[in-house]
Amino acid sequence: MVHVYNCHPFSSQQIVQVEQEPGLVCCGGGALFVVATGGCKVEAYSVEQEGCPFICRFATMGTVKSIQHSRTGDYLVTIEEKNNATYLRAYTNWRHQAEGKARVGVRLLGHLLGGASVRGGVQMEIIEIPLSERPVAVACCAVSGDLLVGCQNTLVLFSLRRQNQQSLNQSQQIVQQQSSTQSQAQNSSSNQNFLDFERSVILHLPKIKPKQVALCGGFVAVQAELEVLVLKLDVSSEPITLEESSETKKNHLEDQVDFLMLPRHQELLGDRAKDCDIPVNIEKTGLEDSTGQYTLSYVLFRRFTPDFFQGCSVEETQLHSLQLYPLFTRNQSGSVEEPACVFCFFSLPTAGYLYSLQGGVELLSAYQYPEKVLKAVLTDHLLHVITKSALQCFTVRCAAVAARIDDPYIDTTMKACPPCSLEVCALRMQLFIGLRSVCVYGRHVILLSTADAEAPEDGERSTQRRGLSRKWTISSPKESSSAGHGWNLYVVDTVSPLTLYQEMVEYSQRYAETNPQAQSLRHLLSEAHLLLRASLLRTSEQQRDMEGVPTASLQPEGVPAASLQLETDAETQTDSQELEDALRENCAQLGDCFSRASQKDCHLALPYYRMSGLSVTEIIARNRPLPSSPHSYGFGFLFYLKHHLLEETEQILTQEAADEVINIFSQSEPSQLVSVCASPSMINISPAQTLRILQHLEDSAGVSVPLTITMATMMLRLDDLPQYTQLMERHAEMLLVYGFIEESRLLLHGGGGGQHANIRPTALSRQLAKSQPGLLVAAMVALHENNKVQLEQADHIFKELGCEKCLQVDFWEAMLMASSQEAVIQELLFRLASVYIDRLTNGASDTHTNEPHTLSRRRSLKSADDLINSCSHYGTLFPWLSVLNPAHTTSSQHQEALYKLQSLLCGPSLSVGSVVPLMERLSEETLWGFSLHLLCSTRRGQYERSIEKLLDRCPQAIIAYANHQLQDTHTVLWWQKLLPELCSRTRAAADNSILLAALKETLVVVAMETSPTEFLELIPDDGTASYFLPHLLTCSQRHLLA
Repeated sequence: MVHVYNCHPFSSQQIVQVEQEPGLVCCGGGALFVVATGGCKVEAYSVEQEGCPFICRFATMGTVKSIQHSRTGDYLVTIEEKNNATYLRAYTNWRHQAEGKARVGVRLLGHLLGGASVRGGVQMEIIEIPLSERPVAVACCAVSGDLLVGCQNTLVLFSLRRQNQQSLNQSQQIVQQQSSTQSQAQNSSSNQNFLDFERSVILHLPKIKPKQVALCGGFVAVQAELEVLVLKLDVSSEPITLEESSETKKNHLEDQVDFLMLPRHQELLGDRAKDCDIPVNIEKTGLEDSTGQYTLSYVLFRRFTPDFFQGCSVEETQLHSLQLYPLFTRNQSGSVEEPACVFCFFSLPTAGYLYSLQGGVELLSAYQYPEKVLKAVLTDHLLHVITKSALQCFTVRCAAVAARIDDPYIDTTMKACPPCSLEVCALRMQLFIGLRSVCVYGRHVILLSTADAEAPEDGERSTQRRGLSRKWTISSPKESSSAGHGWNLYVVDTVSPLTLYQEMVEYSQRYAETNPQAQSLRHLLSEAHLLLRASLLRTSEQQRDMEGVPTASLQPEGVPAASLQLETDAETQTDSQELEDALRENCAQLGDCFSRASQKDCHLALPYYRMSGLSVTEIIARNRPLPSSPHSYGFGFLFYLKHHLLEETEQILTQEAADEVINIFSQSEPSQLVSVCASPSMINISPAQTLRILQHLEDSAGVSVPLTITMATMMLRLDDLPQYTQLMERHAEMLLVYGFIEESRLLLHGGGGGQHANIRPTALSRQLAKSQPGLLVAAMVALHENNKVQLEQADHIFKELGCEKCLQVDFWEAMLMASSQEAVIQELLFRLASVYIDRLTNGASDTHTNEPHTLSRRRSLKSADDLINSCSHYGTLFPWLSVLNPAHTTSSQHQEALYKLQSLLCGPSLSVGSVVPLMERLSEETLWGFSLHLLCSTRRGQYERSIEKLLDRCPQAIIAYANHQLQDTHTVLWWQKLLPELCSRTRAAADNSILLAALKETLVVVAMETSPTEFLELIPDDGTASYFLPHLLTCSQRHLLA
């Protein structure tokens, strides 16, 4: 379906004064090239200046049958006939003919001119390009300037080469031994570049006869009468084999023989295109060693069945207007020389087809023409088509594709753009008589009309004047010669995209007044959006081309190039700002459309409103219900409002706006009231009014934990602590924790993107820190385990609450019990060990000096016994520690920290090596300090050293230590280390009862674990036999029983 809107895309027209009837026209580089019918002469006119003044004229070497201009290289290429022979020629440096330089050089491809002709300066050159077959069609690449020639059954690609005077001399091996300083200076200062072409690749297509060809960025398109084939050429260093393609050709000839006479309709996209019956072979040119091997891939194949509709002959049902169109964007990530996307367009007399080739081949639009179209030209804004009697414009979807390539956030909740599949529309047409051809440069549409001999000229003029009343200019003050002939050459200027956008907006107001939810309103605003997108996506160079800024060679005399460039950049920046403002306005209008749309499309209101830059208050004002439906809000508006309030935004609503939001949701979606009240944007909400609304919700929907907590928050804001306490006591603590999981913003605000700088506690969190610290800790643990808050964010919350030395440690201990992530567990173990060591070192309480007195005296939520019983990371205290631990010689906080640290060291999880540097802060002078160091030594496997230290410091604990630690593989230390140490120390202090008792206990264990022979070897040589005999007897008896 094609929408039709009465928007006029044209602003003015001019008639170009040419002396002879034009036969061929083309444009490019700010110039219009006209070839007279049957003539051998090309005239150039400037389309960028008022009146299209004459630039230059030069003769060709034959009758021109086809002419093309290349933007890259600024050269012309023609297909000419002379003496029944067809030639392909390129004309370079043609602009120098405007400077009165009549010198013209003629040379063969690859043979650059030398000698006096080059030293005299740059001159116009005619390059003869030899071909083995007759050229049928020619195309220039808008990206690289390469040349593609279509012959009978082959395509020949020529690469554009630039060579300067130095490389020319090297290639011709002209070595001048002696040259004057003056000539050297002249040559170095000129250093002119010369254009030449090099044959790169030859493609053989035996089953297709090219009528038109196109080339752009590696894509090659060839068009036959009813077939279009698009290929992709890539340069590869790997060799290619042609036998495969030849075999494929044979198979295709056998399989598709049934369709040679009457081809069937066929469309093959992407990889499927290789299944077409058009084999393509690559012929080597001999330059593969320097340029690399070309690889070929099929991109698109389209075949049409002949459609002989009424009034059209067989010849008139053929394809035409083949075009490969590149589009560059400002933010494209790849090479600047490569286009962001490439489009392929071709047309039948009744329909046109636009495909996107990059990022997957896709049919973007199919244009259904109201009458037979003779030719069409694609631009990034519009598609211009001509019939025999009219010029008409259709919208295109190039900007929709380019926007998605340029910006990855398109089609998300952040940004939006009308879809590529949006139906196209036709704008108001302009009537002419006898149109024959059309070409486009920037905003200038060049038309060639040839009226029938019997057609009255006056009727043509009156028709044109009625259609174009805005501006009518004649390029010369003298009378036009059109009165004596039946042809005219027009330059029709299109309006700027911003002007056309404004007209579309005015046109859309008709739909907005009658039916704000009309599909046509949304479609027209989407068309206006794509129009602005296309302008904003263009690079600055494309912008200058589009606006018709004079090129360097055609700039006004006396105006410096730098000054002209600065003025152009300033104008471009101003235009860009106006376009961006218009785009924001358009996004707001589209947001209004989708805010009242159905549930299928209502989600688009969110990204469009975001792109508009409007505040929430402004959007609320735009969506107030109509008087006819005072309680009706659109789905899209509610969708936007919910997402805005769910996000962590710094935009805080005023009390009036916040109360209005509450009323909106109480009428439209009462189930969202809890989430709305918890939003940081709603901090200025009226608590009394909100409480009444929440109470009504509870009466109608029933009691829920999040609703109760929200009501308690409102009571807290009203300073009604008794009612607050009553509401919080409605549910058990675990149910309240589940309520906080469901709506975490009741406890904290901010923290988006993983940053903790903006995260902050709510008033409810501060109250819980005072009255229910256990609930606050449990809730924070639950939020962390449900990925609602990160560990660093939770630490920041407790610091904001002033509880970093008490509740924060309780939170870490609770996290250690709940977490199953190994990295988190090790981090928490290290933090807790550091805190315990700090408390033992400072001997102070576990609170900050600035904290209230009630918090400074608060005990930990979990005692050491609680942690040992409930957390596997806290181990049971070793029995021998009871001998070293003081009874009640320290404060309760100090003793609690000691037990917890000892429990961590006795547990299986703490990495002792990580806390050893921290343990250096603890002195071994006290028994509790000595016990911690001894635990570290034992955990690190230093048993012998630990035995020595324990015998030195506290020998009464040695047996308890040995019974617990010297087991399994360490049992041998009883007689290898402990027994010799005790014997040695007892010998030095025979009256030490502690050592004697320890020695006796050690002998009992040794007698049980060793054989009599081993026991005898362990008895010291100077020992008393009577002392060891009872243990030897016990050992022997045990051995005999065994």
